[in-house]
Amino acid sequence: MFRRSCVWIALWATVFIAGPASPADDRNPLAGDPKAAKAGEYEFRINCALCHGLGARGGGRGPDLTRAQKKHTHSDPDMFQVISNGIPGTAMPANGTNGQGVGMTDEEIWEIIAYIRSQEVKAGSKSLGNAAKGKALFFGDANCSLCHMVAGKGGRLGPELTGVGGSRTREAIIDSVRNPSRRLAWGLTEATKEFPHEYESATVVTVDGKKIRGVTLNEDSFTVQIMDSNERIHLLEKDGLRSFEKTRDSAMPKYDTEVLSNKDLEDLVAYLTSMGAQ
Repeated sequence: MFRRSCVWIALWATVFIAGPASPADDRNPLAGDPKAAKAGEYEFRINCALCHGLGARGGGRGPDLTRAQKKHTHSDPDMFQVISNGIPGTAMPANGTNGQGVGMTDEEIWEIIAYIRSQEVKAGSKSLGNAAKGKALFFGDANCSLCHMVAGKGGRLGPELTGVGGSRTREAIIDSVRNPSRRLAWGLTEATKEFPHEYESATVVTVDGKKIRGVTLNEDSFTVQIMDSNERIHLLEKDGLRSFEKTRDSAMPKYDTEVLSNKDLEDLVAYLTSMGAQ
């Protein structure tokens, strides 16, 4: 009797500890549960939205998670491991190390996965543009490559765009081209992040009257490092400047339809999206 009781207690403890949220499951035990997805939305806003954006549509730092096809995960257990352990060599931190939340339980992670699945667009929208023409525009007449780099080729003044198609929606990319100052990304300064760069525009005047315009690379209480439009880097002592002004107006010009037609913009988006999917 005693032996059978011990066995029963051991089995009960195993079930209780594993619970409904074991990462060993081959699928999310909360899949399709609308209450779990709702709870996951709350957890997502606290722990994930800073990088992945509200609605999981991408925030410029983290990829758009509403796409059914994802770069690092192909199943719910894959996603569980990524959220739990992070992705080495990227800005994706392990659970509880991003400074935004306090660490999630297994069940809360499964709730987030349920929420992400509920937000997915199952059928990817057909590209409206021609990626080959978009590439020619990017490195040609549209002059994008003067400031932006793709796959190691191009300029360094603006953000690197190789993976932008996987982190931003089509609508967000179009808006960034048409209205570049509207959503200029704030820098992230947590220790686990590798993207403190805000791409703020800056104008300084030195003591000898030289004016320098560009974007800030690094700044502390005493110095500022600026890259100008020719990609020259200037390290300047603040107390040696006549003036120093920063603005969140983007250094990127506004590409209205007179500068870049809707058709050409769709081609550019098709090219950037094709790169992000690789």
